[in-house]
Amino acid sequence: QVQLVESGGGSVEAGGSLRLSCAASGYTISSSCVGWFRQAPGKEREGIAIINGIGTTAYADSVKGRFTISRDNAKNTLYLQMYSLKPEDTAMYYCAARTRTVCGPVLSYYGGMDYWGKGTLVTITS
Repeated sequence: QVQLVESGGGSVEAGGSLRLSCAASGYTISSSCVGWFRQAPGKEREGIAIINGIGTTAYADSVKGRFTISRDNAKNTLYLQMYSLKPEDTAMYYCAARTRTVCGPVLSYYGGMDYWGKGTLVTITS
């Protein structure tokens, strides 16, 4: 059974930083497309950062230069380091995995991901 378990969310002031983790079990993420998505209240889920099976990354414009996605293959864990956080970054953050090496257009079409975690809440206060 595949499980993705996010952690690291919380409440921080604007300008602060957080590091999210996503521990995977039942599935090896090292050679797969994996990524982070978020959903703010009343808004659509959006892709924010992805890393494909060969380590190429891509980011949504809204987080580019502030967020960094990385993967520890030995720990089968995905990370999202977030800096310069803004109130508009407030959302539930989800990690997801795709059973393919390539990501395709999953930043704009999250339906392409196959496995999802339950999310971790990030709240940025001004």
